[in-house]
Amino acid sequence: MGPAGAGKSTVGRSLAGTLGWRFTDADAFHSAANRARLARGEALSDADREPWLDALRREIATAIARGEPIVLACSALRRSYRELLLPPGAARRQVCVAYLRVSAAELAHRLRTRVGHFAPVELLSSQLATLEEPAPGEGVITLDGEQPEQALVQQIRRSCGV
Repeated sequence: MGPAGAGKSTVGRSLAGTLGWRFTDADAFHSAANRARLARGEALSDADREPWLDALRREIATAIARGEPIVLACSALRRSYRELLLPPGAARRQVCVAYLRVSAAELAHRLRTRVGHFAPVELLSSQLATLEEPAPGEGVITLDGEQPEQALVQQIRRSCGV
């Protein structure tokens, strides 16, 4: 989890590849209307996010029910969003959340230099305003997202026991 530019997809793909698990990017679950809003630099409201979060929770619930481990890259900026992602009846140990903490300056640099993504750098301020960093006891692993990709993958594997 983390704001745009934190490296969720890059680290997530690498982690999934290392483990031989399926990788899923939450961006693929956005409606066409939400993707268009984001591409215009418009922040999403909680109402805009609700169907997206529901779809992601169903994806996680299906993976748990099938015993299919997945890696999901998702912003999950607010505590309430992270809680919504945990399917009813699922144990916290079945879902491991890692937060890639990255400075605002580095996030802006990454967003300005990345290609092929629909979300522009103009969304960063709203992402940071929405972000509720995980609190102690929330069960989220907080990592320095400015570390090299493979170091992050290894830390996640260690922390999540995979």
